Amino acid sequence: MEPLDLVTGPAALHMVESGVGLPFQGGPATSSLVRLIEGRTDRGVVPVSRIPEAWRPTLARVTTLPPAFAGLPADRPLVMGIVNVTTDSFSGDGLAGSAEAATARGHAMLEAGADLLDIGGESTRPGAESVPPEEEMRRVLPAVRALAGAGAPVSIDTRNADTARAALDAGARIVNDISAFRHDPALMAVVAERGAPVVLMHMLGLDPREMQRDPRYEDAALEVAEFLRERVEAAERAGIPRERIAVDPGIGFGKTVAHNLALVGRLPLLAGLGCRILLGASRKGFLGRISGEAEAGRRAAASVAAALAGASRGASILRVHDVAETVQALRVWRACASGEIPA
Repeated sequence: MEPLDLVTGPAALHMVESGVGLPFQGGPATSSLVRLIEGRTDRGVVPVSRIPEAWRPTLARVTTLPPAFAGLPADRPLVMGIVNVTTDSFSGDGLAGSAEAATARGHAMLEAGADLLDIGGESTRPGAESVPPEEEMRRVLPAVRALAGAGAPVSIDTRNADTARAALDAGARIVNDISAFRHDPALMAVVAERGAPVVLMHMLGLDPREMQRDPRYEDAALEVAEFLRERVEAAERAGIPRERIAVDPGIGFGKTVAHNLALVGRLPLLAGLGCRILLGASRKGFLGRISGEAEAGRRAAASVAAALAGASRGASILRVHDVAETVQALRVWRACASGEIPA
């Protein structure tokens, strides 16, 4: 089910009161039209008043506020600060594998208003070489230990079960797996056993070195949504409840500029999964192509624009490099959307 005409402000309240609109993820946005989709089959566009009874379970997920993630606030988009303890990050912020620099970066992001931190020791940019778990752990564990008690949840960005286990032991609370449990199937059991929240992301294939070689989809948004639905259901079968899962469409992970724009534009498709939606568009190459800015570190404005576009379409976790700018922009966006000054 895909809400098509999201509206905010006084018009949204009027639509709900008059019975022609339904709240999107609990509000403040409202929709009066939805596209009914089964798998990759388009069943047509209908007014919300004519949604068939069989679609009511999906409708409930689309209209209600998703569950809180990792004990964090559920009534506003969360800002996840990126801490790359790598030597070859695409964004130029890899910190050369230094735990001290990573810790300082994390503290600065928390002071700037980050709700949670995502610490990773392996670059997964296009063409990146994989990092053995032993080296990954050497890079990230000191920073995880140092930041885990700093007042916000720490997420470990890893595809490897051993790294995730060690990071959870060191104080991390969340696992962020770009492979959605496909790279290392043992990671699913670790997450289930530890009761950890998890982010499952779509990536074309399993090798970052190959993912950008002529990516093709018949319909990128539908295929990504179908993939994430299957991975969420697999996680549930393994004992990971849906309320502990966030989904990420994987901007830039085996996608062209057109694919990325389609995913952001049709992000409401993912609301029917009943999971928090994470969007990670910060500083990515497609923003450079659109904005004309070749240097990733100079794409803060473009990144904020993409974050707000995602937030207006249901993204409730924004994974960003530029925390202060994103926090400030979100406060203004929320005030404009709701007509109220955020507390």
